[in-house]
Amino acid sequence: MLRRKSSWWLAVCAGLIVLGFIWQAFRPAANAPALTYTTLSGSPLSTASLRGKVYLVNFWATTCTTCVAEMPELVTTFNKYQPQGFELIAVAMQYDRPDYVVSFTQQRQLPFTVALDTQGQAAEAFGQVVMTPTTFLVDKEGRILKRYLGKPNFAELHGLIESALAAPHA
Repeated sequence: MLRRKSSWWLAVCAGLIVLGFIWQAFRPAANAPALTYTTLSGSPLSTASLRGKVYLVNFWATTCTTCVAEMPELVTTFNKYQPQGFELIAVAMQYDRPDYVVSFTQQRQLPFTVALDTQGQAAEAFGQVVMTPTTFLVDKEGRILKRYLGKPNFAELHGLIESALAAPHA
């Protein structure tokens, strides 16, 4: 009897997970939250100032091996599309020590904006981001086009960036 009940619960849980994936695939694009990031230089960067641009928000940590491994590809992506108005904001997680973030950024000469999320407000605004890396591609209208958990498929990401850059701004 116990075995049948646990099988039933497993089937229900699996069904809910499948429904969640289907909902994520077909739901309309959500708007990126209105935020003001604090950059490493201490200057503010608001999402309002990014309106009309395609941008990537990458939540990362210096202690995350996948984050560190994907940084060279993020640099390549930024360098490739930045001349067309593309922006990239790498948001260090709340638990990441600011001195580590500064050191990492300087050592690797990251060419894009790096921001600190010392209170966790950005991660919360994007839907309780806890896993790193988590990356969001945002279009010119401020809509989230794609969310990546873990390292993005960069060929796919580049295709999405190119399409978003080519789209007219309303």
